[in-house]
Amino acid sequence: MSFINSLFYGKYGEGIRYLFIGGLNVIITWATYAILVVIGIGPSLSNATSWIIGVLVAFILNKVFVFNSKTHEKKEVSREVASFTLGRVFTGAVNILGFALLYNMGVDEELFGIDGFFAKIIISAIEITLNYIISKYLVFINNEEKSSD
Repeated sequence: MSFINSLFYGKYGEGIRYLFIGGLNVIITWATYAILVVIGIGPSLSNATSWIIGVLVAFILNKVFVFNSKTHEKKEVSREVASFTLGRVFTGAVNILGFALLYNMGVDEELFGIDGFFAKIIISAIEITLNYIISKYLVFINNEEKSSD
């Protein structure tokens, strides 16, 4: 248990937690995407829907588990929600447009029997990187100062 605790809360704990929660969120979005495609919804609409679900889950998990945001004041929580949502809208646009671009450029191979899944993996890696940068430096920016008080 000590190894896990030091891994998640040690020197690189925030990054490890972000990758873990991000991985969990990717699984949720990919599973949503796959289920929607399998039941007959087109790849682009399935991708957009899986993104919306991912944003809802990501805010809660990032606020509580990754960045340990202790904000409870309405004004500060509203700022976090707004900046997180705007950041995710930006990276969501990157996801949706990037997925369509990759898919239409021929990165439309099936993976695990799911149409366009390879493009989904590539664009997810780009999106995760951008989301971390935005969350760390624009959304949950005051948490280190508050936690040391």
